[in-house]
Amino acid sequence: MSYTTLEIERTGHLATVWMNRPELHNAMNEVLIAELTRAFVELNEDAGVRVIVLAGRGKSFSAGADLDWMRRAAGYSESQNLDDANRLAAMLKGIYRSKKPVIARIHGAAMAGGTGLTAVCDVAIATDAARFALTEVRLGLIPATIGPYVADAIGWRQARRYFLSAERIDAATALKIGLVHEVVAADELDARVAEVAAEFAKGGPQALAAAKDLLGLLRDGSPLDDVLLDDTAQRIAAIRVGAEAREGLASFFDKRPPAWAKD
Repeated sequence: MSYTTLEIERTGHLATVWMNRPELHNAMNEVLIAELTRAFVELNEDAGVRVIVLAGRGKSFSAGADLDWMRRAAGYSESQNLDDANRLAAMLKGIYRSKKPVIARIHGAAMAGGTGLTAVCDVAIATDAARFALTEVRLGLIPATIGPYVADAIGWRQARRYFLSAERIDAATALKIGLVHEVVAADELDARVAEVAAEFAKGGPQALAAAKDLLGLLRDGSPLDDVLLDDTAQRIAAIRVGAEAREGLASFFDKRPPAWAKD
């Protein structure tokens, strides 16, 4: 499929989704939001893709919302704003619930919505010059659709600070509070992203999807919940009898790579 705001590169089982509005620091508008939504649907349906990287062309990962889009939205009715917000929420949900592991490749600015895009990815790797912020309250807005993902990533105590202060978050602080997983030098970013992607690709495709689904179940669960514990037992029992698990266990005992590693 063709895109006007994205470029998609494929290298083996890795697909890199490049936000491609470098002159606007990959600021989000309705077109970019719609195309990101469509791209992740298509890549999730593509059996040849095992891992997805989300990245930005130019000097920034994403500077947040496009100013022209915000200007137009200011004149929308509440109903029109709701439709707009629902499309943004659907895009974020689609990335967060991707069946394939998603890595955020972050450099430069990742502001407001860019911070949200960071939080919806499974792993975030940033350069030491990357910067983040939840600037919405300074515009009389709130970080609403990105809020659940950012608060989940950094924890509620940190969310109370940064949702309200809107202060800049440098890469070292982002690492400390859990917004990103690793910080590397700019010239090491692509190599490190490729290394992490290769680790993901060693997992069984169906097992990776099932593990992500399990994480959703465990998010608000408790070891004191017998229903949850029964559910986990049923899940492992069901997956053990599947062809992928049988191949994985056979390859382990045969001391050979599993079939999916040879594809």
